[in-house]
Amino acid sequence: MINGNTELIAHIGYPTYTFKSPMIYNPYFEKKGINAVVMPMGCKSIDYPVFLRSVFQLANIRGALITMPHKVVTVDLVDEVTATVKVAGACNAVKKAPDGRLVGDMFDGLGFVRGLQRKGLKTNGKRVLVVGSGGVGSAIAASLAASEIKTIALFDSNSQSAEKLGDRLNTHFPAVEVLLGRNDPEGFDLIVNATPLGMKEGDPMPVDINKISPESFVGEVVLKAEMTAFLQAANKRGCKVQIGSDMLFEQIPVYLEYFGFESTTADELRLTAKLDY
Repeated sequence: MINGNTELIAHIGYPTYTFKSPMIYNPYFEKKGINAVVMPMGCKSIDYPVFLRSVFQLANIRGALITMPHKVVTVDLVDEVTATVKVAGACNAVKKAPDGRLVGDMFDGLGFVRGLQRKGLKTNGKRVLVVGSGGVGSAIAASLAASEIKTIALFDSNSQSAEKLGDRLNTHFPAVEVLLGRNDPEGFDLIVNATPLGMKEGDPMPVDINKISPESFVGEVVLKAEMTAFLQAANKRGCKVQIGSDMLFEQIPVYLEYFGFESTTADELRLTAKLDY
């Protein structure tokens, strides 16, 4: 029974956004007997700055999940952010500190990295190529840098986007070697596709498949297909792969911890989720 004591997590996005998170969180809360609910809240961009502050006036608010198109503007609306947020240039989790300040973090990339680590990839000291320097690519690059990756090569069809991301990485993670302007996968331990390329058979690929080593790990961020054409091609070469939905499920335990709930595993969340993709 939802009542005024029910802990609320607001999921804030544009009114036309399709909210998937309630179909993962809420069945899990119900199974565990947790008096909490994720509530979709559609908000137009013009109203969002005032609305974000207003929603944290609720007595039963635990936190907010922020999705497009509000992730970028949120960075300047909260009182404190992490280095990951500063590199990614976006924020997708907000909570209120005991002193009333709003603090923000970014977990898209951490979900991706945790998925890799759970599959046995030790990221520290490794070399990674990230293709795509938009929101998701930037978040993944930031979390990889925080996981003590040795080298991050960035490639984007918009070279300025990659350069700006490289500058932010150099500022906040100076120990990481940053390379720009190449999408040759040869010599990399991990290749990340953070673009729409390679979704379907016949699509252009983000990198030259024939140059990917069978020992390399290949990750994808696309949620619309379990195994994209790119991942299928990498799998045929003998590579270990990570599907896009793994990033989604792996970041939810991080959110739960961030908002003060007991954590869980991606596997348990998959068992209770009611997604139809």
